[in-house]
Amino acid sequence: MAVTKDMLIGQIVQSNPDYIPVLLNAGMHCLGCPSAQGESLEEACMVHGIEVDELVEELNKVG
Repeated sequence: MAVTKDMLIGQIVQSNPDYIPVLLNAGMHCLGCPSAQGESLEEACMVHGIEVDELVEELNKVG
């Protein structure tokens, strides 16, 4: 399954644990946070100042 910016963080993490290091390296250290579970990747990137399209590309290299 390809990762998209509309997917929820919780959905991404549950779909493939190999995504976790990529998200952590990008600066998303709140993966277990309850609000992160219902937040889209795009929303989380906005909050953390991360370029969403670059992160989607990195995640899709893993999965």
